[in-house]
Amino acid sequence: MSVSASLLLLVITVLLVRKAGLKVLHAIVCVLLGFYLADSNMAPTIDDFSNGIADMINSLSF
Repeated sequence: MSVSASLLLLVITVLLVRKAGLKVLHAIVCVLLGFYLADSNMAPTIDDFSNGIADMINSLSF
């Protein structure tokens, strides 16, 4: 994952904690789930999916 995508996800998480009422504990659990998924057998599939979404967004023209 690129640094810009990581920063975007961080900003979204901070906004959800501040504005949408997401509890900090829930955000921490989601981060831990991400770390465990990155170390699992599902990591290549998740990476392919996120790359596909990024490519789809990149191909949109406004």
